[in-house]
Amino acid sequence: MKRVCLAGLLMGVLALAGGARAADGPVPVLATVGMIGDLAATIGGDCAAVEVLIGAGSDPHIYQPRASDISRLQAARVVLYEGFNLEGRLGAVLDRLRRDRVVVAVGEEAVPADILLTSHGAVDPHLWMDVSIWARLVPVIADVLGGERPGCKADIAARAARLHSELSALHAWVRETLASIPEGHRVLVTAHDAFGYFARAYGLHQVAIQGFSTVSEASVADIRSVAAEVVTSGVPAVFVESTINPRTVQAMLEAVAAQGGQVGLGGQLYSDAMGQPGTAEGTYVGMIRANVRTIVAALGGTPAPWPQDLAGWAERNGVTP
Repeated sequence: MKRVCLAGLLMGVLALAGGARAADGPVPVLATVGMIGDLAATIGGDCAAVEVLIGAGSDPHIYQPRASDISRLQAARVVLYEGFNLEGRLGAVLDRLRRDRVVVAVGEEAVPADILLTSHGAVDPHLWMDVSIWARLVPVIADVLGGERPGCKADIAARAARLHSELSALHAWVRETLASIPEGHRVLVTAHDAFGYFARAYGLHQVAIQGFSTVSEASVADIRSVAAEVVTSGVPAVFVESTINPRTVQAMLEAVAAQGGQVGLGGQLYSDAMGQPGTAEGTYVGMIRANVRTIVAALGGTPAPWPQDLAGWAERNGVTP
C-alpha cells in the first residue's frame, strides 16, 4: 500500500467534507489501535461499527500515514485515539479532524496525571499493560458512543458495566498468576520499555533495551548494559515482541553469552498491538492472557484458575480455561 507524506495527508484531511452524520444505524468509529478498538466494539455492540487504523503487527510509534487513511477517516464519525504521543506523527492529522468529527484522546481523558509513568519529560503511553488503568477508558468510550446514539445509551451502559466487571476479574487474575513466579525470577526483560505499568501493577522488575518509543534504535551500550543486568540477575528467560524486529534481543543474547552468562528465549509478547483479528489474542483480554501465560511459563510460575466472570469471553473466543 502506498505511503504518503504527512503534509499531503494533512491536506487531504482538510479537504474532507463532514463525517458520517446519520443519526440511525451504527455510528462509524475509527480507533487508532486495536486495544482501543476492542473496547469500543465491545461497548458499542450493534450501535457502533468499529474499525482499527493500525492493525496487528504494526508499531504505532513509527506508523506512517497512508493514502487509504484519508477515506477511512472520511467515513468515520468518531475517532478514538490514546494520546500521550502513542500515535506519533499521526497526532497532527487527528488534531485537524476536530472541526467536523468527534475526536477523543481517550487515554488523556481517562487517566489522571498522578498515575502516569514518565521519563525525561515524556509520558509512557503503554497504559493498557495495567488492566486497572485501561479499565478507566470504559466509561469515557461509553459516554462518547452514547452521545452519538442516544437511543442506545441504556444498552451501551449495560455493556460497559459488564466489560468493567470482566476487566476487574482479569486484573485480579493477572496479579494472582504473576505472584506465583519465584521472587528471584520476577525480572521481565524485553526489547523496549512497554511493560512499565505492567511491572508496577503486578510486582515485576522490568528491564528494557529501548525506551518508551521505538523511533530510534538501541545502541551497543544499551544492549551491553541490559546483558550485564541479565547475567547478574540470573533471570531464566527474556522476551521478544510482536511489533519489533527480534534482532535487538538476539544481539543482547549474544552479549550475554560474551559476558559468560546464559539465558533462554521465553517467547513472544504482545506489546504495542494485539494478535490477529479472529483469534483470542486479537482481543484485549486475550492479548493480556497470552502475555501472562507466556511470562509464567518462562519464569517458573503457574496460571491461576480462569475467572468465572470471564467464562463468557472464553466461550466466545473458543478458549479452554
